[in-house]
Amino acid sequence: MEFEEAHRLFIAHHEDQRAGERKGRLLRGHNYAEKLLLQNVWWPLFGTLEHLHPEYEIYDWNRKSQFLDFAYLPQNGGRFGIECDGFQSHIKDMDREKFSYAVNRETFLTGMGWKMIHFSFDDVQQRPEVCRMLLQLVLAPFLARQSNVTDILSEEKEVLRFAWSLGRPLRPKDVTTHFQINFRTAYRLLSTLCEKGLLKPVKKGERVRYYEVRTMQLDHMG
Repeated sequence: MEFEEAHRLFIAHHEDQRAGERKGRLLRGHNYAEKLLLQNVWWPLFGTLEHLHPEYEIYDWNRKSQFLDFAYLPQNGGRFGIECDGFQSHIKDMDREKFSYAVNRETFLTGMGWKMIHFSFDDVQQRPEVCRMLLQLVLAPFLARQSNVTDILSEEKEVLRFAWSLGRPLRPKDVTTHFQINFRTAYRLLSTLCEKGLLKPVKKGERVRYYEVRTMQLDHMG
């Protein structure tokens, strides 16, 4: 399914599920920036909008209603808030009281078990590859824990985290240098991660030159 059709169905579904202010907020709040975040960042990584909730209502410590641009709520647990922040509305026009409230809200949500992910509109529009790298860096460890791959060893997880943090293909030399291990051990770890479907070897000629992190699929969330 193409993004435009998926997005149309996505909004129609959530509109049908809502009433009153929650529905009104969806119609008013989900605009160009929010759609662009889905189109440029989320969709290229995952190819689905499942478990995402646009303009998701939350409450602060005073039971005051607030709305996140998106909540990602996979069935197997985890709560992620995703927001696209424009400079004008989120920084330039913010006075000291609003700034203090924003900081306190972030801390409160952290205490309530939310993991907050912020992207600037400028990056979503002009540098979406940076946003995709950061989003995968945050979500990939969680998705790996919840995926069908249950036998990932601790040292393999460390290699995966390192690969996610690089933001570029992983070379065997990167692993030997970063972890101070020999080539044979590095090759064994990389080969095992390939067998488990978490890394993809890329060859030039007959030899594997580097490894790419496979995109984590949300259907692993089961």
